[in-house]
Amino acid sequence: MAKNFESEITQFLKKYKAEHPDTEARQREGRGRLWDKHIDPELQDGYRAGRVPQKPYVYQTN
Repeated sequence: MAKNFESEITQFLKKYKAEHPDTEARQREGRGRLWDKHIDPELQDGYRAGRVPQKPYVYQTN
């Protein structure tokens, strides 16, 4: 592969980012909305305590 080769995808992304300079900021905002959440340790402890042990092969009839 040539040193100066750029795939069509890379060219498209560079062109898109040049035409839409706010793309990365919107991506960070979306990530913050979906993934970067504060986890309350007390709630997590409650969820763990509320788990019910599950037997293997739950759909097998005895």
